[in-house]
Amino acid sequence: MKTCFNQLALAAASLVVAGAAVAQSAPSGLPNTLAWSAYDVGSGGYNQAVAIGNALKQKYGINLRILPGKNDVSRTLPIREGQVQFSANGVGGSYMAQEGIYDFGAKNWGPQAVRAIMLNNSDQVLSAIAAKDAGIKTVADMKGKRVAWVIGSPSLNQNITAILAFANLTWNDVKKVEFGGFGASLDGLINNQVDVAFSSSISGKAYQLAKSPRGLNYPIIAHSDKEGWKRLQAVAPFFFPFYGKEGADLSPEKPAESASYPYPVLMTYAKQDPKLVKAMASAMVDTFDAYKGAAPGNAGWALSRQNFGWVVPYHEGAIAYFKEKGIWTPVHEKNNAMLLKRQQILADAWKEVQSRKHADDKAFAQDWMKTRAAALTKAGMDPVLKSW
Repeated sequence: MKTCFNQLALAAASLVVAGAAVAQSAPSGLPNTLAWSAYDVGSGGYNQAVAIGNALKQKYGINLRILPGKNDVSRTLPIREGQVQFSANGVGGSYMAQEGIYDFGAKNWGPQAVRAIMLNNSDQVLSAIAAKDAGIKTVADMKGKRVAWVIGSPSLNQNITAILAFANLTWNDVKKVEFGGFGASLDGLINNQVDVAFSSSISGKAYQLAKSPRGLNYPIIAHSDKEGWKRLQAVAPFFFPFYGKEGADLSPEKPAESASYPYPVLMTYAKQDPKLVKAMASAMVDTFDAYKGAAPGNAGWALSRQNFGWVVPYHEGAIAYFKEKGIWTPVHEKNNAMLLKRQQILADAWKEVQSRKHADDKAFAQDWMKTRAAALTKAGMDPVLKSW
């Protein structure tokens, strides 16, 4: 894993966001240089991080170094190793890392003590996008089509799994095409190597697809199909029905009936300094007017759009800031406490599995799946996934 990170760092070289020197006092606790990991160059999350970095530079003279990562593991590893303080991550590096599932169920990972700082709830779609020439109008039309599978990105793959479940389909009903990263999967869509991939509607690649000869289409995920939504959310509880109004080929007048969830998730680990986290949350809010229109989807970072009842707990430093703003309620506290309890149950179950001897990695994985599900069920919590 460390080798993977070092190669990524050398290949991608951290971007230093530059800007005019200003000079208001930064929130107490912020260093002169911050480091985030983010999605690939050209993704919506990366573009937003660049815009936020420019705002930080202009207002406080702070540099934001952005380390792009191809998948969930490469975005989360730098935080775990202390190479960056924060990550503009997705559900993989936040929710799935918390749950210890898929790649995060491997021996060298396990459930992670992740914490949210702020969530981006914009008007974008986060769902399956299709090449228009593939004739995919609804999720059911994905049957028999070529669908992208991103190696090392359980979030992207689980998202497609959930969307397929909406139409009672599985990966056995489609032609899986493997790619090494998020950007590569969308390039494959543009280059006619695949028909469907998971993406944000504000991704630069989504705009490229829309302008390409293949064209872009958003498979309809009908909000009226309650049974379909039960199947989808049973696999991915972080999704919700959504009309996308921002992104490639979208507008308030031409929305997509689809699905979405918060993206990016500005996150860190529980061990991060509360003072630094509080200062980061404050800076995100204080510079909002400077970056809200600077990249597609940035309006979703607004304080008024925060969702304090999501599936990952908030960091104590962020909570302190929200309490000062008078927007953190007892209901939010109750949900957060439940999520912290869930993480503790997962951590205890992981230690139990680690304490036992296993013949090989496969036996370890099977023990973890069984023990994890049993521990959550005993506590009255939904395992969501019992195997993967």
